[in-house]
Amino acid sequence: MEIIGTLIIGAIAGWLGSSIYKGSGLGLIGNIVVGIIGSFVGFWLFAKLGVSLGDGWLGAILTGAAGAIVVLFLANLIFRGRG
Repeated sequence: MEIIGTLIIGAIAGWLGSSIYKGSGLGLIGNIVVGIIGSFVGFWLFAKLGVSLGDGWLGAILTGAAGAIVVLFLANLIFRGRG
């Protein structure tokens, strides 16, 4: 059951991050991937900064969305120059 929760949180966090960042639509799978990677980045970054956005689903979604924004920003920097 945890894997389903992770996928749902990843999808919501990726969608929210891409909506805030105003990037192109990544689709469901792209949002899940960016959201899951963003969650790892967000939890790592916020732990280094000593910041917590809360516990539970809402905290995980907000942290994942913040991390997804960072991931999308870095991907945009890397891949924009290669075109």
